[in-house]
Amino acid sequence: MASLFPETDDMIWTDVSEPEMVEGSGAVFGRSWRYDFEVGEFVMSPTRKVTPVDEKEAWVIWCEKAIRTPRYRHLIYSRDYGSELEELIGSDYDHALQESEIRRMVTETLLADARTESVDQFLFTWEGEACHFSCQITSIRDETEIIESVVI
Repeated sequence: MASLFPETDDMIWTDVSEPEMVEGSGAVFGRSWRYDFEVGEFVMSPTRKVTPVDEKEAWVIWCEKAIRTPRYRHLIYSRDYGSELEELIGSDYDHALQESEIRRMVTETLLADARTESVDQFLFTWEGEACHFSCQITSIRDETEIIESVVI
């Protein structure tokens, strides 16, 4: 009987690499797909396939998604995932207190992931009641990236 899965010389089989684990940290750097947060969709290639990203960009996308996802709202996520930035919307706190809370909430959100070493260098810009902020994130591999977000 002919094999259901024939192998010929012109077939090239590649192994899918296992996610890399950083020794002693419990952190797994894996793959992900490019996501456009402004459009709210995965980025597609010209052949209509979801575009993969490297391990660093996968971590950065995780960080951005964690900041944008309200904590405790979606049952699919653990209670450690997401941020509580929505609590600041419409609050009567002065700018200094709101900036302090944004620093605390974002840092707490991102340090929940074992891949994140530190969150610092916050910069705040106010436009009316909207607060634009950016911060630098550093992975346990010493890779850094700047994340920008808005709290209204």
